[in-house]
Order: sequence, then structure tokens, then C-alpha cells
Amino acid sequence: MKAIIEVAKRGSALQTVRRQLAASRQGQTPDFWLSFESARTLFTELTPARLDLLDTLSKLGSCSVYALAKAAARNYSNVHTDIVRLEEIGLVERGEDGTILVPFTAVEIRMPLAKAA
Repeated sequence: MKAIIEVAKRGSALQTVRRQLAASRQGQTPDFWLSFESARTLFTELTPARLDLLDTLSKLGSCSVYALAKAAARNYSNVHTDIVRLEEIGLVERGEDGTILVPFTAVEIRMPLAKAA
């Protein structure tokens, strides 16, 4: 399953649900869709530091926030704050043992150029 992050107009959630239902009916695991109304909002939430954490965490696999901070060579408090936000928007999951992980095989960011400005 992959995460698809997009810049989409308000009210496009219905299209996303239709895509997920169609995939489910075909026996596929539906992709995770995350939409933002503007590129500015998208990149406010998904900062370069947060994208780097996603990449590092996907390479490490399930681990503690402390281990991720150490691997990313970043301050624990800042990593913790970023992981909490990534968890809130659904890009990171926390296991029963408290470890964190990226549940996706890929993360795609789609942004039509007309909406980038």
C-alpha cells in the first residue's frame, strides 16, 4: 500500500472514497490518500525535515522515537514533535509496544502545476 499526498480542491474527498471502494471491490488494498487545498498547506505540514524523517524511518523499520532521532542526527524533542504530527495526519503509525513505523511501501506527492502558485 502506498500513501498518495495531493493538492486537490475542496470537496474532492468523494472522488477519493470512490477510488478506494473500486480498489477494494477488485480485492486490492486501497491506497491511503491525503489531500491539501494548497501547496503552501502541504509543505507547511510536510516540511523537508518531516519528509527526511519518513525516509529514515522507512529505512530503519519499526523503532523508538529516540532511535529515530539518533539515526537522523536530530534533537529528540524536535523529532518527537514531528512524529506526533506525522502520526496525526496518518503517515506514521505507533505499534502496541510504542515503536513507530511507516506503514507504506511508497509515498507519492502529486501537485498540479496550476495549483502550485
